[in-house]
Amino acid sequence: MFTTRPTLQGTFGMVSSTHWLASATAMAVLEDDGNAFDAAVAAAFVLHVVEPHLNGPGGEVPIIIAPAGGRPQVLCGQGGAPAGATIDHYTSLGLTLVPGTGPLAAAVPGAFDAWMLLLRDHGTKRLADVLKYAIGYAENGHPAVERIGATVETVQEMFETEWTTSAALYLTNGKPPAPGALLKNPALAGTWRRVITEATGPSREAEIDKAREIWREGFIADALAEAAAQPTMDTSGERHAGTLTTDDLAAFEATYEDPVTYDWNGWTVAKAGLWSQGPTFLQQLALLPDSLDYATPDYFHTLIEGTKLAMADREAWYGDSTDVSMEALLAKEYNDSRRALIGESASFDLRPGSPEGREPRLPKLLTDGSLLDVPQVAGVGEPTVAKSGRTRGDTCHVDVVDKWGNMVAATPSGGWLQSNPIVPSLGFPLGTRLQMAWLEPGLPNSLAPGRRPRTTLSPSLALRGGEPVMAFGTPGGDQQDQWSLHFFLAVALRENVRGGPDLQGAIDAPNWHTNSFPSSFYPRETVPGSVTVESRVGADVIDALTSRGHRVTVDEPWSEGRLCAVARDPDTGVLSAGANPRGMQGYASGR
Repeated sequence: MFTTRPTLQGTFGMVSSTHWLASATAMAVLEDDGNAFDAAVAAAFVLHVVEPHLNGPGGEVPIIIAPAGGRPQVLCGQGGAPAGATIDHYTSLGLTLVPGTGPLAAAVPGAFDAWMLLLRDHGTKRLADVLKYAIGYAENGHPAVERIGATVETVQEMFETEWTTSAALYLTNGKPPAPGALLKNPALAGTWRRVITEATGPSREAEIDKAREIWREGFIADALAEAAAQPTMDTSGERHAGTLTTDDLAAFEATYEDPVTYDWNGWTVAKAGLWSQGPTFLQQLALLPDSLDYATPDYFHTLIEGTKLAMADREAWYGDSTDVSMEALLAKEYNDSRRALIGESASFDLRPGSPEGREPRLPKLLTDGSLLDVPQVAGVGEPTVAKSGRTRGDTCHVDVVDKWGNMVAATPSGGWLQSNPIVPSLGFPLGTRLQMAWLEPGLPNSLAPGRRPRTTLSPSLALRGGEPVMAFGTPGGDQQDQWSLHFFLAVALRENVRGGPDLQGAIDAPNWHTNSFPSSFYPRETVPGSVTVESRVGADVIDALTSRGHRVTVDEPWSEGRLCAVARDPDTGVLSAGANPRGMQGYASGR
Protein backbone atom coordinates (compact mmCIF):
# COMPACT_ATOMS: atom_id res chain seq x y z
CA MET A 1 0.00 0.00 0.00
CA PHE A 2 1.17 3.56 -0.73
CA THR A 3 2.20 5.54 2.35
CA THR A 4 3.42 9.10 2.62
CA ARG A 5 6.36 8.07 4.78
CA PRO A 6 7.86 4.83 6.03
CA THR A 7 6.92 3.36 9.39
CA LEU A 8 10.08 4.11 11.36
CA GLN A 9 11.72 1.21 13.17
CA GLY A 10 14.67 0.86 15.52
CA THR A 11 15.68 -0.31 18.98
CA PHE A 12 16.87 2.81 20.83
CA GLY A 13 13.83 5.08 21.07
CA MET A 14 10.84 6.34 19.11
CA VAL A 15 8.85 9.57 19.30
CA SER A 16 5.80 10.88 17.48
CA SER A 17 4.27 14.30 18.03
CA THR A 18 2.27 17.00 16.29
CA HIS A 19 5.31 19.22 15.70
CA TRP A 20 8.74 18.25 14.43
CA LEU A 21 10.53 20.46 16.99
CA ALA A 22 8.81 18.65 19.86
CA SER A 23 9.74 15.29 18.33
CA ALA A 24 13.34 16.41 17.87
CA THR A 25 13.40 17.66 21.47
CA ALA A 26 12.17 14.33 22.81
CA MET A 27 14.83 12.50 20.81
CA ALA A 28 17.50 14.86 22.14
CA VAL A 29 16.47 13.95 25.68
CA LEU A 30 16.59 10.24 24.88
CA GLU A 31 20.05 10.69 23.34
CA ASP A 32 21.10 12.40 26.58
CA ASP A 33 20.26 9.23 28.54
CA GLY A 34 16.78 10.39 29.51
CA ASN A 35 13.87 8.00 29.52
CA ALA A 36 10.50 8.23 27.77
CA PHE A 37 8.99 10.26 30.60
CA ASP A 38 11.77 12.85 30.60
CA ALA A 39 11.42 13.08 26.83
CA ALA A 40 7.65 13.53 26.92
CA VAL A 41 7.87 16.33 29.51
CA ALA A 42 10.50 18.23 27.51
CA ALA A 43 8.45 17.81 24.32
CA ALA A 44 5.29 19.03 26.06
CA PHE A 45 6.84 22.32 27.11
CA VAL A 46 8.16 22.83 23.58
CA LEU A 47 4.64 22.24 22.25
CA HIS A 48 3.45 25.11 24.45
CA VAL A 49 5.90 27.36 22.60
CA VAL A 50 5.68 26.17 18.99
CA GLU A 51 1.95 25.35 18.90
CA PRO A 52 0.47 28.19 20.98
CA HIS A 53 -2.72 28.09 18.90
CA LEU A 54 -3.22 24.49 20.02
CA ASN A 55 -2.19 24.40 23.69
CA GLY A 56 -0.49 26.28 26.49
CA PRO A 57 0.71 25.98 30.10
CA GLY A 58 -2.72 27.22 31.28
CA GLY A 59 -4.44 24.22 29.73
CA GLU A 60 -4.81 20.57 30.69
CA VAL A 61 -3.52 17.12 29.79
CA PRO A 62 -4.48 13.49 30.36
CA ILE A 63 -1.48 11.16 30.20
CA ILE A 64 -1.38 7.37 30.00
CA ILE A 65 1.88 5.82 31.11
CA ALA A 66 3.22 2.29 31.00
CA PRO A 67 6.44 2.03 33.04
CA ALA A 68 8.63 -0.91 32.03
CA GLY A 69 7.59 -3.85 34.17
CA GLY A 70 4.83 -1.84 35.83
CA ARG A 71 1.12 -1.44 35.33
CA PRO A 72 -0.41 1.23 33.10
CA GLN A 73 -1.77 4.29 34.84
CA VAL A 74 -3.65 7.43 33.90
CA LEU A 75 -2.20 10.71 35.13
CA CYS A 76 -4.99 13.29 35.24
CA GLY A 77 -3.97 16.86 34.52
CA GLN A 78 -7.57 18.07 34.18
CA GLY A 79 -8.42 20.71 36.74
CA GLY A 80 -11.89 21.14 38.16
CA ALA A 81 -14.21 24.11 38.29
CA PRO A 82 -13.22 26.92 40.69
CA ALA A 83 -15.09 27.21 43.99
CA GLY A 84 -17.08 30.17 42.69
CA ALA A 85 -18.13 28.44 39.45
CA THR A 86 -21.71 27.63 40.35
CA ILE A 87 -24.63 27.28 37.97
CA ASP A 88 -26.45 30.04 39.85
CA HIS A 89 -23.58 32.43 39.26
CA TYR A 90 -23.53 31.82 35.51
CA THR A 91 -27.29 31.90 35.02
CA SER A 92 -27.52 35.10 37.09
CA LEU A 93 -25.42 36.64 34.32
CA GLY A 94 -28.08 35.69 31.78
CA LEU A 95 -26.10 32.77 30.36
CA THR A 96 -27.52 29.45 29.17
CA LEU A 97 -24.14 28.06 28.12
CA VAL A 98 -20.66 28.57 29.53
CA PRO A 99 -18.93 30.95 27.12
CA GLY A 100 -16.39 29.50 24.71
CA THR A 101 -13.74 32.09 25.56
CA GLY A 102 -12.84 34.34 28.46
CA PRO A 103 -12.14 33.77 32.16
CA LEU A 104 -15.62 32.41 32.94
CA ALA A 105 -14.63 29.37 30.87
CA ALA A 106 -11.39 28.77 32.76
CA ALA A 107 -11.05 25.61 34.83
CA VAL A 108 -8.16 25.28 37.26
CA PRO A 109 -5.11 24.77 34.99
CA GLY A 110 -3.89 21.20 35.36
CA ALA A 111 -1.19 20.57 32.78
CA PHE A 112 1.84 21.94 34.63
CA ASP A 113 1.31 19.90 37.77
CA ALA A 114 0.70 16.73 35.77
CA TRP A 115 3.92 17.12 33.82
CA MET A 116 5.85 17.89 37.00
CA LEU A 117 4.38 14.86 38.77
CA LEU A 118 5.36 12.65 35.82
CA LEU A 119 8.90 14.03 35.86
CA ARG A 120 9.26 13.61 39.62
CA ASP A 121 7.89 10.09 39.88
CA HIS A 122 9.03 8.49 36.64
CA GLY A 123 11.68 10.70 35.08
CA THR A 124 15.40 10.98 35.74
CA LYS A 125 16.20 14.54 34.65
CA ARG A 126 16.30 17.74 36.66
CA LEU A 127 13.85 20.56 36.04
CA ALA A 128 16.33 22.73 34.14
CA ASP A 129 17.26 19.81 31.89
CA VAL A 130 13.74 19.43 30.52
CA LEU A 131 12.77 23.12 30.41
CA LYS A 132 15.88 24.34 28.56
CA TYR A 133 14.49 23.40 25.15
CA ALA A 134 11.26 25.36 25.61
CA ILE A 135 13.20 28.29 27.06
CA GLY A 136 15.49 28.28 24.03
CA TYR A 137 12.63 28.37 21.50
CA ALA A 138 10.71 31.00 23.47
CA GLU A 139 13.75 33.21 23.99
CA ASN A 140 15.53 32.83 20.63
CA GLY A 141 12.45 32.23 18.52
CA HIS A 142 11.06 29.49 16.32
CA PRO A 143 9.73 29.63 12.75
CA ALA A 144 5.97 30.11 12.98
CA VAL A 145 3.93 27.43 11.27
CA GLU A 146 1.29 28.71 8.89
CA ARG A 147 -1.63 27.91 11.18
CA ILE A 148 -0.43 30.24 13.94
CA GLY A 149 -0.82 33.25 11.67
CA ALA A 150 -4.07 31.92 10.22
CA THR A 151 -5.51 31.54 13.71
CA VAL A 152 -4.37 34.97 14.84
CA GLU A 153 -5.94 36.48 11.73
CA THR A 154 -9.37 35.11 12.67
CA VAL A 155 -9.23 36.84 16.07
CA GLN A 156 -7.21 39.90 15.05
CA GLU A 157 -10.08 42.35 15.60
CA MET A 158 -10.64 40.95 19.09
CA PHE A 159 -6.94 41.27 19.88
CA GLU A 160 -6.77 44.86 18.64
CA THR A 161 -9.92 46.09 20.38
CA GLU A 162 -10.20 43.94 23.50
CA TRP A 163 -7.34 41.52 24.15
CA THR A 164 -4.52 43.99 23.70
CA THR A 165 -1.95 41.95 25.62
CA SER A 166 -2.41 39.22 23.02
CA ALA A 167 -2.04 41.76 20.22
CA ALA A 168 1.27 42.86 21.74
CA LEU A 169 2.65 39.34 21.44
CA TYR A 170 1.08 38.07 18.22
CA LEU A 171 0.70 41.16 16.01
CA THR A 172 3.69 42.95 14.50
CA ASN A 173 2.93 46.23 12.77
CA GLY A 174 -0.71 45.18 12.84
CA LYS A 175 -0.09 41.85 11.11
CA PRO A 176 -0.21 38.22 12.32
CA PRO A 177 2.96 36.11 12.15
CA ALA A 178 3.78 35.15 8.56
CA PRO A 179 4.65 31.51 7.84
CA GLY A 180 8.29 31.00 8.76
CA ALA A 181 8.57 34.29 10.64
CA LEU A 182 10.67 34.07 13.77
CA LEU A 183 8.23 34.11 16.69
CA LYS A 184 9.52 34.78 20.18
CA ASN A 185 7.88 34.77 23.61
CA PRO A 186 10.38 36.33 26.03
CA ALA A 187 7.84 36.52 28.86
CA LEU A 188 7.31 32.75 28.76
CA ALA A 189 11.07 32.15 28.70
CA GLY A 190 11.34 34.44 31.71
CA THR A 191 8.60 32.56 33.53
CA TRP A 192 10.42 29.25 33.23
CA ARG A 193 13.80 30.80 34.10
CA ARG A 194 12.30 32.26 37.25
CA VAL A 195 10.72 28.92 38.17
CA ILE A 196 14.12 27.22 37.80
CA THR A 197 15.81 29.92 39.91
CA GLU A 198 13.24 29.72 42.71
CA ALA A 199 12.75 25.94 42.65
CA THR A 200 15.65 24.99 44.86
CA GLY A 201 15.98 21.95 47.06
CA PRO A 202 18.33 19.22 48.25
CA SER A 203 17.28 16.76 45.52
CA ARG A 204 15.82 16.52 42.05
CA GLU A 205 12.47 15.57 43.52
CA ALA A 206 12.54 18.48 45.97
CA GLU A 207 13.24 20.92 43.13
CA ILE A 208 10.26 19.62 41.18
CA ASP A 209 7.96 19.82 44.20
CA LYS A 210 9.09 23.39 44.75
CA ALA A 211 8.22 24.19 41.12
CA ARG A 212 4.76 22.76 41.70
CA GLU A 213 4.41 24.95 44.77
CA ILE A 214 5.46 28.04 42.79
CA TRP A 215 2.77 27.30 40.21
CA ARG A 216 0.08 26.78 42.84
CA GLU A 217 1.00 29.39 45.42
CA GLY A 218 3.74 31.64 44.05
CA PHE A 219 4.07 34.32 41.40
CA ILE A 220 2.33 32.26 38.70
CA ALA A 221 -0.76 31.65 40.83
CA ASP A 222 -0.95 35.33 41.71
CA ALA A 223 -0.75 36.41 38.07
CA LEU A 224 -3.33 33.87 36.87
CA ALA A 225 -5.83 34.80 39.58
CA GLU A 226 -5.37 38.50 38.83
CA ALA A 227 -5.99 37.84 35.12
CA ALA A 228 -9.11 35.80 35.87
CA ALA A 229 -10.57 38.67 37.89
CA GLN A 230 -10.36 41.10 34.95
CA PRO A 231 -13.67 41.61 33.08
CA THR A 232 -12.97 40.25 29.61
CA MET A 233 -14.95 40.14 26.37
CA ASP A 234 -16.09 36.58 25.65
CA THR A 235 -18.36 34.76 23.21
CA SER A 236 -21.49 36.09 24.90
CA GLY A 237 -20.62 39.51 23.53
CA GLU A 238 -20.22 40.84 27.07
CA ARG A 239 -17.29 41.37 29.42
CA HIS A 240 -17.21 38.98 32.34
CA ALA A 241 -14.75 38.31 35.14
CA GLY A 242 -13.91 34.73 35.98
CA THR A 243 -14.10 32.87 39.26
CA LEU A 244 -10.57 31.39 39.49
CA THR A 245 -8.73 32.41 42.67
CA THR A 246 -5.41 31.69 44.32
CA ASP A 247 -7.22 29.32 46.68
CA ASP A 248 -8.43 27.28 43.69
CA LEU A 249 -4.91 27.08 42.30
CA ALA A 250 -3.42 26.14 45.66
CA ALA A 251 -5.91 23.29 46.11
CA PHE A 252 -5.22 21.45 42.85
CA GLU A 253 -2.89 18.48 42.47
CA ALA A 254 -2.68 16.09 39.54
CA THR A 255 -3.69 12.52 40.38
CA TYR A 256 -3.01 8.96 39.29
CA GLU A 257 -5.81 6.49 38.61
CA ASP A 258 -6.32 3.14 36.98
CA PRO A 259 -7.33 3.18 33.32
CA VAL A 260 -10.56 1.68 32.08
CA THR A 261 -9.99 -1.19 29.65
CA TYR A 262 -11.71 -3.43 27.15
CA ASP A 263 -10.51 -6.69 25.58
CA TRP A 264 -11.06 -7.12 21.84
CA ASN A 265 -9.62 -9.77 19.50
CA GLY A 266 -6.50 -10.36 21.58
CA TRP A 267 -5.96 -6.65 22.27
CA THR A 268 -6.60 -4.68 25.45
CA VAL A 269 -7.19 -0.97 25.04
CA ALA A 270 -6.67 1.35 28.02
CA LYS A 271 -8.31 4.77 28.31
CA ALA A 272 -9.02 7.48 30.87
CA GLY A 273 -12.26 7.17 32.83
CA LEU A 274 -15.75 8.61 32.49
CA TRP A 275 -14.56 12.16 33.26
CA SER A 276 -13.23 11.96 29.70
CA GLN A 277 -14.77 10.82 26.43
CA GLY A 278 -12.15 8.03 26.28
CA PRO A 279 -14.57 5.20 27.12
CA THR A 280 -16.49 5.91 23.88
CA PHE A 281 -13.56 4.21 22.13
CA LEU A 282 -14.19 1.09 24.21
CA GLN A 283 -17.95 1.24 23.65
CA GLN A 284 -17.45 1.47 19.91
CA LEU A 285 -15.27 -1.66 20.06
CA ALA A 286 -17.93 -3.43 22.13
CA LEU A 287 -20.57 -2.58 19.52
CA LEU A 288 -18.65 -4.16 16.63
CA PRO A 289 -20.10 -7.36 15.16
CA ASP A 290 -18.07 -10.55 15.23
CA SER A 291 -16.97 -10.13 11.62
CA LEU A 292 -16.66 -7.03 9.46
CA ASP A 293 -14.70 -6.63 6.22
CA TYR A 294 -12.27 -3.75 6.46
CA ALA A 295 -13.00 -0.58 4.42
CA THR A 296 -16.20 -1.91 2.81
CA PRO A 297 -19.38 0.21 2.73
CA ASP A 298 -20.78 -1.99 5.53
CA TYR A 299 -17.64 -1.29 7.57
CA PHE A 300 -18.09 2.48 7.28
CA HIS A 301 -21.83 2.36 7.96
CA THR A 302 -21.47 0.11 11.00
CA LEU A 303 -18.73 2.24 12.56
CA ILE A 304 -20.61 5.49 11.92
CA GLU A 305 -23.76 4.16 13.55
CA GLY A 306 -21.80 2.70 16.46
CA THR A 307 -20.18 6.09 17.03
CA LYS A 308 -23.60 7.72 17.29
CA LEU A 309 -24.71 5.22 19.94
CA ALA A 310 -21.51 5.58 21.97
CA MET A 311 -21.63 9.37 21.81
CA ALA A 312 -25.29 9.38 22.83
CA ASP A 313 -24.27 7.44 25.93
CA ARG A 314 -21.50 9.98 26.47
CA GLU A 315 -24.09 12.76 26.64
CA ALA A 316 -26.35 10.89 29.05
CA TRP A 317 -23.88 9.10 31.30
CA TYR A 318 -20.34 10.54 31.17
CA GLY A 319 -19.04 13.09 33.64
CA ASP A 320 -17.18 13.58 36.88
CA SER A 321 -20.29 12.86 38.94
CA THR A 322 -21.70 9.89 37.04
CA ASP A 323 -23.06 6.91 38.95
CA VAL A 324 -23.01 4.52 35.99
CA SER A 325 -20.22 1.93 35.87
CA MET A 326 -17.98 0.97 32.98
CA GLU A 327 -18.98 -2.63 33.65
CA ALA A 328 -22.57 -1.71 32.86
CA LEU A 329 -21.68 0.22 29.72
CA LEU A 330 -19.43 -2.58 28.41
CA ALA A 331 -21.63 -5.53 29.45
CA LYS A 332 -22.29 -8.03 26.65
CA GLU A 333 -26.06 -7.98 27.08
CA TYR A 334 -26.14 -4.19 27.00
CA ASN A 335 -24.06 -3.98 23.83
CA ASP A 336 -25.99 -6.79 22.14
CA SER A 337 -29.16 -4.76 22.61
CA ARG A 338 -27.48 -1.56 21.46
CA ARG A 339 -25.99 -3.24 18.39
CA ALA A 340 -29.46 -4.34 17.36
CA LEU A 341 -30.33 -0.66 16.90
CA ILE A 342 -27.92 -0.41 13.96
CA GLY A 343 -30.15 -0.76 10.93
CA GLU A 344 -29.64 -0.51 7.20
CA SER A 345 -30.22 3.25 7.15
CA ALA A 346 -28.56 6.16 8.88
CA SER A 347 -30.06 7.22 12.20
CA PHE A 348 -30.80 10.89 12.80
CA ASP A 349 -31.74 10.47 16.47
CA LEU A 350 -29.73 10.81 19.66
CA ARG A 351 -30.36 7.42 21.29
CA PRO A 352 -28.69 6.94 24.69
CA GLY A 353 -29.12 3.56 26.30
CA SER A 354 -30.41 2.41 29.68
CA PRO A 355 -27.56 0.53 31.38
CA GLU A 356 -28.83 -1.54 34.30
CA GLY A 357 -32.33 -0.38 33.39
CA ARG A 358 -31.70 3.26 34.30
CA GLU A 359 -33.45 5.97 32.34
CA PRO A 360 -31.02 8.33 30.60
CA ARG A 361 -31.26 12.05 31.17
CA LEU A 362 -30.14 14.56 28.56
CA PRO A 363 -29.75 18.34 28.93
CA LYS A 364 -32.91 20.23 28.01
CA LEU A 365 -30.99 22.20 25.39
CA LEU A 366 -30.48 18.92 23.55
CA THR A 367 -34.02 17.61 23.84
CA ASP A 368 -35.77 20.83 22.80
CA GLY A 369 -33.98 20.89 19.44
CA SER A 370 -32.37 24.32 19.90
CA LEU A 371 -28.86 23.03 19.17
CA LEU A 372 -29.67 21.10 16.00
CA ASP A 373 -28.16 21.99 12.64
CA VAL A 374 -26.13 24.96 13.85
CA PRO A 375 -24.00 25.96 10.83
CA GLN A 376 -20.63 24.27 10.96
CA VAL A 377 -17.31 26.09 11.03
CA ALA A 378 -14.59 25.20 8.57
CA GLY A 379 -11.95 22.96 10.06
CA VAL A 380 -11.92 20.42 12.83
CA GLY A 381 -10.78 20.17 16.39
CA GLU A 382 -11.27 21.91 19.67
CA PRO A 383 -13.43 24.92 18.75
CA THR A 384 -12.95 28.36 20.16
CA VAL A 385 -15.01 31.40 19.37
CA ALA A 386 -14.32 35.13 19.27
CA LYS A 387 -16.59 38.12 18.89
CA SER A 388 -14.99 38.90 15.54
CA GLY A 389 -15.82 35.45 14.20
CA ARG A 390 -15.45 31.80 15.04
CA THR A 391 -12.25 29.88 14.69
CA ARG A 392 -11.26 26.37 15.62
CA GLY A 393 -8.23 25.66 17.63
CA ASP A 394 -7.09 22.14 18.09
CA THR A 395 -4.88 20.10 20.33
CA CYS A 396 -1.47 18.46 20.46
CA HIS A 397 -0.28 14.94 21.00
CA VAL A 398 2.98 13.21 21.89
CA ASP A 399 3.94 9.53 22.19
CA VAL A 400 7.29 8.17 23.32
CA VAL A 401 8.75 4.69 23.82
CA ASP A 402 12.32 4.07 24.95
CA LYS A 403 14.80 1.20 24.81
CA TRP A 404 13.80 0.05 28.30
CA GLY A 405 10.17 -0.34 27.29
CA ASN A 406 8.75 2.73 29.05
CA MET A 407 5.81 4.10 27.07
CA VAL A 408 3.74 7.27 27.31
CA ALA A 409 0.83 8.81 25.39
CA ALA A 410 -0.34 12.35 26.16
CA THR A 411 -2.82 14.81 24.64
CA PRO A 412 -2.07 18.36 25.84
CA SER A 413 -4.60 21.05 25.00
CA GLY A 414 -6.34 24.18 26.23
CA GLY A 415 -4.91 27.57 27.01
CA TRP A 416 -4.77 28.39 23.30
CA LEU A 417 -3.79 31.90 22.24
CA GLN A 418 -7.43 32.42 21.20
CA SER A 419 -8.94 31.25 24.50
CA ASN A 420 -8.15 34.17 26.81
CA PRO A 421 -5.93 37.27 26.80
CA ILE A 422 -2.22 36.69 27.30
CA VAL A 423 -1.11 37.27 30.87
CA PRO A 424 1.72 39.66 30.02
CA SER A 425 3.99 38.79 32.92
CA LEU A 426 3.74 35.05 32.14
CA GLY A 427 3.47 34.85 28.35
CA PHE A 428 0.42 32.56 28.20
CA PRO A 429 -3.37 32.72 28.72
CA LEU A 430 -5.89 30.83 30.82
CA GLY A 431 -7.87 27.98 29.27
CA THR A 432 -11.54 27.43 28.48
CA ARG A 433 -12.33 23.82 29.39
CA LEU A 434 -15.37 24.75 31.52
CA GLN A 435 -17.29 25.39 28.29
CA MET A 436 -17.84 21.62 28.23
CA ALA A 437 -19.98 21.65 31.40
CA TRP A 438 -23.75 22.21 31.32
CA LEU A 439 -25.59 24.97 33.17
CA GLU A 440 -28.35 22.59 34.18
CA PRO A 441 -28.23 20.79 37.54
CA GLY A 442 -28.46 17.06 38.07
CA LEU A 443 -26.44 15.91 35.04
CA PRO A 444 -23.18 13.90 35.16
CA ASN A 445 -21.47 16.83 33.43
CA SER A 446 -23.20 19.73 35.20
CA LEU A 447 -21.04 22.65 36.25
CA ALA A 448 -20.16 22.42 39.94
CA PRO A 449 -17.26 23.65 42.09
CA GLY A 450 -14.38 21.18 42.12
CA ARG A 451 -15.92 19.01 39.43
CA ARG A 452 -13.84 18.24 36.34
CA PRO A 453 -15.57 19.21 33.09
CA ARG A 454 -15.84 16.18 30.83
CA THR A 455 -12.90 16.43 28.46
CA THR A 456 -12.51 15.31 24.86
CA LEU A 457 -8.76 14.78 25.37
CA SER A 458 -8.16 11.09 24.92
CA PRO A 459 -4.74 9.38 24.64
CA SER A 460 -4.73 5.62 24.11
CA LEU A 461 -2.61 2.65 25.12
CA ALA A 462 -2.95 -0.83 23.62
CA LEU A 463 -1.67 -4.07 25.14
CA ARG A 464 -1.33 -7.64 23.93
CA GLY A 465 -0.96 -10.49 26.40
CA GLY A 466 -0.81 -7.93 29.17
CA GLU A 467 2.23 -6.19 27.63
CA PRO A 468 1.98 -2.57 26.45
CA VAL A 469 2.64 -2.56 22.71
CA MET A 470 1.29 0.71 21.30
CA ALA A 471 0.70 4.32 22.40
CA PHE A 472 -1.32 6.58 20.14
CA GLY A 473 -3.67 9.52 19.91
CA THR A 474 -4.80 12.53 17.92
CA PRO A 475 -5.98 16.11 18.27
CA GLY A 476 -9.52 16.78 17.14
CA GLY A 477 -11.99 17.35 19.97
CA ASP A 478 -15.05 15.16 19.47
CA GLN A 479 -13.27 13.46 16.57
CA GLN A 480 -10.47 12.06 18.73
CA ASP A 481 -12.12 8.77 19.64
CA GLN A 482 -13.37 8.36 16.10
CA TRP A 483 -10.08 8.93 14.27
CA SER A 484 -8.16 6.95 16.93
CA LEU A 485 -10.54 4.00 16.62
CA HIS A 486 -10.26 3.95 12.83
CA PHE A 487 -6.45 4.03 13.14
CA PHE A 488 -6.47 1.21 15.69
CA LEU A 489 -8.67 -0.98 13.51
CA ALA A 490 -6.44 -0.28 10.52
CA VAL A 491 -3.50 -1.57 12.57
CA ALA A 492 -5.40 -4.56 13.99
CA LEU A 493 -7.13 -5.70 10.79
CA ARG A 494 -4.37 -5.21 8.23
CA GLU A 495 -0.97 -6.67 7.44
CA ASN A 496 2.13 -5.55 9.30
CA VAL A 497 5.34 -4.24 7.74
CA ARG A 498 8.85 -5.55 8.43
CA GLY A 499 7.58 -7.66 11.31
CA GLY A 500 5.90 -4.76 13.12
CA PRO A 501 2.63 -2.84 13.02
CA ASP A 502 2.10 -0.72 9.92
CA LEU A 503 1.67 2.48 11.89
CA GLN A 504 2.21 4.86 8.98
CA GLY A 505 -0.11 2.90 6.70
CA ALA A 506 -2.84 3.02 9.34
CA ILE A 507 -2.31 6.75 9.87
CA ASP A 508 -2.42 7.39 6.11
CA ALA A 509 -5.57 5.31 5.56
CA PRO A 510 -8.64 7.38 4.53
CA ASN A 511 -10.47 8.67 7.59
CA TRP A 512 -13.85 10.18 8.46
CA HIS A 513 -16.03 11.46 11.31
CA THR A 514 -19.64 12.20 12.21
CA ASN A 515 -21.10 15.21 14.01
CA SER A 516 -24.44 13.47 14.57
CA PHE A 517 -24.32 14.18 18.31
CA PRO A 518 -23.86 17.33 20.42
CA SER A 519 -20.49 19.04 20.19
CA SER A 520 -18.57 19.26 23.44
CA PHE A 521 -17.74 22.89 22.72
CA TYR A 522 -19.59 26.17 22.57
CA PRO A 523 -22.13 26.58 20.97
CA ARG A 524 -22.72 22.79 21.33
CA GLU A 525 -24.02 22.26 17.78
CA THR A 526 -25.13 18.93 16.32
CA VAL A 527 -25.85 17.90 12.72
CA PRO A 528 -28.03 14.76 12.72
CA GLY A 529 -27.10 12.11 10.19
CA SER A 530 -23.93 13.87 9.11
CA VAL A 531 -20.66 12.21 8.11
CA THR A 532 -17.59 13.89 6.67
CA VAL A 533 -15.27 11.66 4.64
CA GLU A 534 -11.99 12.11 2.85
CA SER A 535 -12.55 11.83 -0.90
CA ARG A 536 -10.05 8.96 -0.88
CA VAL A 537 -12.60 6.62 0.69
CA GLY A 538 -13.83 6.12 -2.86
CA ALA A 539 -16.99 6.69 -4.87
CA ASP A 540 -18.39 3.26 -4.00
CA VAL A 541 -18.33 4.03 -0.26
CA ILE A 542 -19.63 7.57 -0.74
CA ASP A 543 -22.50 6.37 -2.95
CA ALA A 544 -23.35 3.53 -0.55
CA LEU A 545 -23.45 5.84 2.46
CA THR A 546 -25.59 8.35 0.60
CA SER A 547 -28.01 5.64 -0.47
CA ARG A 548 -28.38 4.62 3.18
CA GLY A 549 -29.45 8.13 4.14
CA HIS A 550 -26.22 9.56 5.53
CA ARG A 551 -25.73 13.29 4.99
CA VAL A 552 -22.31 12.91 3.38
CA THR A 553 -19.82 15.76 3.07
CA VAL A 554 -16.86 14.88 0.87
CA ASP A 555 -13.79 16.74 2.09
CA GLU A 556 -10.24 17.10 0.78
CA PRO A 557 -8.32 13.82 0.26
CA TRP A 558 -6.00 14.49 3.22
CA SER A 559 -8.17 16.28 5.76
CA GLU A 560 -9.32 13.81 8.44
CA GLY A 561 -7.20 12.68 11.37
CA ARG A 562 -4.05 13.92 13.12
CA LEU A 563 -2.68 10.62 14.45
CA CYS A 564 0.60 10.01 16.24
CA ALA A 565 1.73 6.54 17.29
CA VAL A 566 4.65 4.54 18.66
CA ALA A 567 4.87 0.80 19.24
CA ARG A 568 7.10 -1.85 20.80
CA ASP A 569 7.34 -5.57 20.14
CA PRO A 570 7.95 -7.10 23.60
CA ASP A 571 9.42 -10.26 22.05
CA THR A 572 12.10 -8.58 19.93
CA GLY A 573 12.41 -5.10 21.40
CA VAL A 574 11.84 -3.56 17.96
CA LEU A 575 10.32 -0.09 18.24
CA SER A 576 8.14 1.62 15.62
CA ALA A 577 6.68 5.07 15.00
CA GLY A 578 4.48 6.96 12.55
CA ALA A 579 3.03 10.46 12.34
CA ASN A 580 0.31 12.41 10.58
CA PRO A 581 1.16 13.80 7.12
CA ARG A 582 -2.00 15.88 6.88
CA GLY A 583 -2.08 19.67 6.95
CA MET A 584 -0.38 20.26 10.26
CA GLN A 585 3.22 19.54 11.17
CA GLY A 586 3.42 16.10 12.77
CA TYR A 587 6.61 14.07 12.55
CA ALA A 588 8.02 10.89 14.01
CA SER A 589 11.65 10.42 14.91
CA GLY A 590 13.69 7.50 16.20
CA ARG A 591 16.56 5.13 15.77
